[in-house]
Amino acid sequence: MALSTHTTTTGFLLPSIHSAPPFFTQQVHAASLSTATEHWIQIILKYARHRKLFTIKVQDCEAPGNDWDEVLRNERINRKLLPSYLSYILGQMVSQKLAAYDPPKQDRSVLIYWRLPEEWAEVLHEWATSTGQLNTILTFYEITDPPVESPLSGIPVTLLRQAISILSKTNRAQIIGIAEGEGVRFFPSMGKS
Repeated sequence: MALSTHTTTTGFLLPSIHSAPPFFTQQVHAASLSTATEHWIQIILKYARHRKLFTIKVQDCEAPGNDWDEVLRNERINRKLLPSYLSYILGQMVSQKLAAYDPPKQDRSVLIYWRLPEEWAEVLHEWATSTGQLNTILTFYEITDPPVESPLSGIPVTLLRQAISILSKTNRAQIIGIAEGEGVRFFPSMGKS
């Protein structure tokens, strides 16, 4: 079978390397492993952005029928990524700061940074500004589950906290204790110096 790109049922275009059987095996040769792993990292990041997925777990390659199935498996060539290789790939993503183990102190599940926390901070502040939320206290729930879909819909609280922390350092946000737990107040950006 010739290597070819493939469009998944969700409309994601898999690169031709995804149809190469060796791509699903953790390579022994260091250069081959490095190249294949970088391709896997890019596929995972692009697919996560395409589907707005924030987590991937090692077990996602073990059981069919999950959100990652069409990437971690290739039924056309009867191949699937093995858990040990996915674990290695996730470790590489964490070391490159493209993911973080979530929850911490384990190595089987990661929070994927298809946008870096610094980028999420800018998206968050732009959303607060464009929707008239400056100087208003919002709960985390109001941000992650707004009545109107936003770029922040479904963002995990862990990632939201990181973005707010980044904004706090530039005096553009402040976490506030409220009756429902925690909230955040956004402030206008100060002029560029």
